[in-house]
Amino acid sequence: MKTKLLTLFLRTQTGSLIFSRTCHLSAPHQQQMMSYNEYDPPAFWRCKSPNLPLLTHSVTNCGVGQMCFYSSSIIKSVLTPSLKPTTVPGKRAPKGPRTKQPSRANQPSDMMQCIAFATADQYHLPTLSHDLINHGFREVDLPRDASNVLVISTDVAAKPDDDALIFLFREGSVVFWNVEEKTMKKVLRLLEHHEIQPYEVALVYWENEEINYTVGEGNTKLERGNFVLSDQMAQHQAVLEKFAFSNALCLSVKLAIWEVALDSFVESIQSIPETLKSGKRVQLSSAEVMQKIGELFTLRHCINLRSDLLLTPDFYWDRENLEKLYDKTCQFLSINRRVNVVNEKLEHCTQLTDLMRSHLSEKHSLRLEWMIVILITIEVMFELAKMIF
Repeated sequence: MKTKLLTLFLRTQTGSLIFSRTCHLSAPHQQQMMSYNEYDPPAFWRCKSPNLPLLTHSVTNCGVGQMCFYSSSIIKSVLTPSLKPTTVPGKRAPKGPRTKQPSRANQPSDMMQCIAFATADQYHLPTLSHDLINHGFREVDLPRDASNVLVISTDVAAKPDDDALIFLFREGSVVFWNVEEKTMKKVLRLLEHHEIQPYEVALVYWENEEINYTVGEGNTKLERGNFVLSDQMAQHQAVLEKFAFSNALCLSVKLAIWEVALDSFVESIQSIPETLKSGKRVQLSSAEVMQKIGELFTLRHCINLRSDLLLTPDFYWDRENLEKLYDKTCQFLSINRRVNVVNEKLEHCTQLTDLMRSHLSEKHSLRLEWMIVILITIEVMFELAKMIF
């Protein structure tokens, strides 16, 4: 059986090696899928170089005991398989992540970490809760109107200053508060069994939110890009405040995934205006145009209808203090501005696809007209032949 030996290297801007993996690829199979436990998450998400190539992984045939990953239709075309970070003429260099990362210059030693990931389109929370409890985690109760989130606690915290909590949102996002790296990897592996339309692993680690936090005096607030939790707050109220922060972080990482999908869509149609300008024929069939329209409206539906990006969730209507924390975090993460930019791009893409559809419709009408003219001509020729002969 023909095999290939591929070595993948990821380097930081300083040139230091942060990730190396050798893959044996068999001919009948596609690229081997890397799971969460094969990454070094802290090294990966802390070295987000703009020149770092994005990797994609998929698998078609899985053996017994292996997990199969399938990307959603939106994300499937986001990252193209590439082993060499070569620059293609006429294509832009890969963009850096859209999420904010904390500055670690002169970082106090008492700072803890809050890290958010979007790993799938959705989670199946009932089975996920049962699985986590069976693995030694404990579920934390929340008010009844917070039904789209699962809160899990663990005994082992990264630092002793605060409890370790995990917020798992039904929309496919997970937020870790003061959780050890080993526990984080364990939870991400468990999530693989309960994800609906998981995203590519490289994309998950590329687009994440990481914010430092500490526990101190005074009211809970967002100050200089860090969370400051009140040390005078009761445990139940502290969980709700972390929920408000986590809710905003969840929206930001989901929006980042959709921004990547939109950028991929824009890349796929960016040559059409230049082709039309030069007077050349656009090489797109009617089926391809309809597929582009479907991708566009799916993305638009996710951003504007299925998420809470446009409106404040009902949970905060009678919780003014939590709503202030949520709004402040959304403002810090520039969520409203990013949504407006995304919708502007979607509107432009919609106009372009409508233009392509009308262009194809005119071509089809013109073809029908010529067919009618030819048929009439043939009929006239037959009549003339009858009259002459």
